[in-house]
Amino acid sequence: MLRFFKKYYPIRNIFFVVGEGVFIYLSVLLAAMIILGPESFVPEHWLMLKILLITFTCQVCLYYNDLYNLKITDSFNELAIRLLQALGFAAILLAFVYIIFPETIIATGTFIVSIGFVVLLIVSWRIGYRLILNRGLFNQNILLLGSGDLVVKIKAEIDERKDCGYTVALELSESNSENGYVKGENPSVAVGERFEGLADVALKLGIEKIIAGFKEKRELFPTRELLKCRVTGIEVIEANSFYEMLTGKLPVEQLNPGWLIFSGGFEKSRTQRFLKRTTDLFLSFGMLICLCPLILLVALLIKIESRGPVVFSQERVGAKRKIYKMRKFRSMVADAEKLSGPVWAQDDDERVTRVGRIIRKLRIDEIPQLWNVFKGEMSFVGPRPEREYFVKELERLVPYYSQRFTVKPGITGWAQVNYGYGATVEDAIEKLNYDMFYIKNMSFWLDLMIVLRTIKIVLFGWGAR
Repeated sequence: MLRFFKKYYPIRNIFFVVGEGVFIYLSVLLAAMIILGPESFVPEHWLMLKILLITFTCQVCLYYNDLYNLKITDSFNELAIRLLQALGFAAILLAFVYIIFPETIIATGTFIVSIGFVVLLIVSWRIGYRLILNRGLFNQNILLLGSGDLVVKIKAEIDERKDCGYTVALELSESNSENGYVKGENPSVAVGERFEGLADVALKLGIEKIIAGFKEKRELFPTRELLKCRVTGIEVIEANSFYEMLTGKLPVEQLNPGWLIFSGGFEKSRTQRFLKRTTDLFLSFGMLICLCPLILLVALLIKIESRGPVVFSQERVGAKRKIYKMRKFRSMVADAEKLSGPVWAQDDDERVTRVGRIIRKLRIDEIPQLWNVFKGEMSFVGPRPEREYFVKELERLVPYYSQRFTVKPGITGWAQVNYGYGATVEDAIEKLNYDMFYIKNMSFWLDLMIVLRTIKIVLFGWGAR
């Protein structure tokens, strides 16, 4: 597993993305050789950089068309459609680059010829990768130890994520230590009472990681056997830590304070705070200036369509529980909650105006929050700010909800780019799982990843209400 931006990725997945980039590069290089002719083809420095530009542009478009989300591109038809769309977008982007920087143009017709090679090689590469995933090649064998709810969740996540890089080779619950036999895929494997012989079983099955997720049964915890496993080179990981690595979120309903206290993360150094605030200050000021024409246009459209103020202000709970007024372009009719009281927005909410639906889908309604960021009440990246009415209810129902107030709320955040909009207590719990991961692992690079994913969501309108 490799760690990028405070999140873990299987080495195999990194190899897949890099390998695809190599195939795109070779496709363009081969096309350039065909267009120029083998006798006149000379691979010089600038040509290699021009091909690298095409490769980078194509992979960015592949990412923004969800071609690296294997759940979406599970069928061949979906893969073909999205691949052609991505290459079409790449051609448009490169056309703009070539207009602005003519010196980056490669031999005429090279990109068109290379498309055929790119499609052929990418499809072949992905079919081969899919075979590797289906057969579990290069997966790490893991042993799930315990029968807690978190172990069940981990098993479900691994079953759902074919590209996670793990295969559950064996499951042992507390009850297995009582009868001495393992049930399931390996009926011939046996352990004694209190998991005696666990280390030998793990070595026999080629286990590389043991995930420990016991219920509160201290007398059954196999300390001696796990120590044997550890010193023989088998990694032993507590279930909460493994779940964090696997999913990019924390299971707040299963967390105990001890794990939070002794686990790594939660660093908020002066340098980190200064960098975050400086970035917020300059970006918010620059964007407010650059977006002035759009701000005026949206304000005019809102005013023409319906009565009421252009900017909607609402009290939200910020860092250290400070109440501030968050500003957004008004996307609902005036006095939308006059009769209903505070309620979460719903799908196809009748209170949303026609202009409101457009600016919500494009996230334009969030632009006035740049003023909140400039004033220091919000940050670009952080947990979504909530109203005090809902905060009181959620703090009573959701464990660790108050920890969200240790950082500034954000216009976008880890929860927003991974889960979208939430309108129930269950949604609030799931979003807190992501918020807690962000608070624990926040950094400049994680913020950058969130911003890039936010751009993707804005372009495709996912999660808006």
